[in-house]
Amino acid sequence: MVARKKDENILSMVDTFKEFKDTKNIDRMTLVSVLEESFRNVLARIFGSDENFDVIVNPDKGDFEIYRNRMVVADGEVEDENKQIALAEAQKIEPDYEVGEEVTERVDFAKFGRRAILTLRQTLASKILELEHDSLYNKYKDRVGQVIAGEVYQVWKREVLIVDDENNELILPKSEQIPADQYRKGETIRAVILRVDNENNNPKIILSRTSPMFLERLLEAEVPEINDGLISIKRIARMPGERAKIAVESYDERIDPVGACVGVRGSRVHGIVRELCNENIDVINYTANTKLFIQRALSPAQVSSINIDEETRKAEVFLRPEEVSLAIGRGGLNIKLASMLTEYTIDVFREVAEGEADEDIYLDEFSDEVDQWVIDAIKSIGLDTAKAVLNAPREMLVEKADLEEETVDNLLRVLRAEFEQG
Repeated sequence: MVARKKDENILSMVDTFKEFKDTKNIDRMTLVSVLEESFRNVLARIFGSDENFDVIVNPDKGDFEIYRNRMVVADGEVEDENKQIALAEAQKIEPDYEVGEEVTERVDFAKFGRRAILTLRQTLASKILELEHDSLYNKYKDRVGQVIAGEVYQVWKREVLIVDDENNELILPKSEQIPADQYRKGETIRAVILRVDNENNNPKIILSRTSPMFLERLLEAEVPEINDGLISIKRIARMPGERAKIAVESYDERIDPVGACVGVRGSRVHGIVRELCNENIDVINYTANTKLFIQRALSPAQVSSINIDEETRKAEVFLRPEEVSLAIGRGGLNIKLASMLTEYTIDVFREVAEGEADEDIYLDEFSDEVDQWVIDAIKSIGLDTAKAVLNAPREMLVEKADLEEETVDNLLRVLRAEFEQG
């Protein structure tokens, strides 16, 4: 009974491996090789060497055979019981054996005991895990930047576990999720393959829905002219789930790149906007002319003039007072995206009419009414005079100088009072 149970254990193990082959698409040669190597590892532990063993694996049938080959030596001259057999013992197997001949015997693996079977199980499990990892890594290592659809399997606080069509596990971290996304087990979601980590041969497939790459791939799928190479996406800036700006260029003068990307009445971007949780998408014409590019990036605001410092990659943009709020956008979103898209730090200023060009006053002269640390904070963003501060948008002062709104309002009140008195 015990021997039969052990035989069943071994056969069950091979069946399990055969099932793994069917589900993981492991090729037959690899399967045979791994099974044979696992048996040989155990044989080497038991006998000190596996050189004189033949291991025959038939994964399709789910069975295996093991044979040990030993040389016949004269009685009393056996030095290595694993590789040699005494003549008398050999003749019990087959009376015709003579010294110098090779004896081949079928080995019953189950007779090696529970420890050997356990070792084989562990070795197989380890090899199977390695194959799983190698298969997953090889499947995804060259697919970074591609969009994949997967099924939500588990939702955790810091990440969402997604499975692909082969039941491989993919990870969508919290940092790569659009804030408004809601995930439910069983639903299908799309994301871009951001990277493939493979630390200690433990591959992790990291997905993203916030990467500019995701928006780029969605556009390529919706706009045939991009796929055909007639339109190029030059730059993308995103505040995921809120707003994005895309700079495009046409290589065919007959094609309007902005119109082609947006589509008739927004038909081409509509599906993308919905996929990205109603993220508003602005498409603009790319140009190598920096001033013009910044002007387009700040759309819908109308820019009056721009000063560029190419060395520090800073731009001072002057607008009519009624255009300032448009340039900055709600929560500073428009100017942030414009800076990301153009790769320039953009400072916005109100235009001063000729009749308003009164004498200016350095901020340091207000140190008796305003704390010095507030003055230093304002000066650190490049504003040294009262007029410069008054012409800068309040929102920009709060954000760039990292000051409380109340502090900025108090400063503006003091500066305005000075000129009103004048």
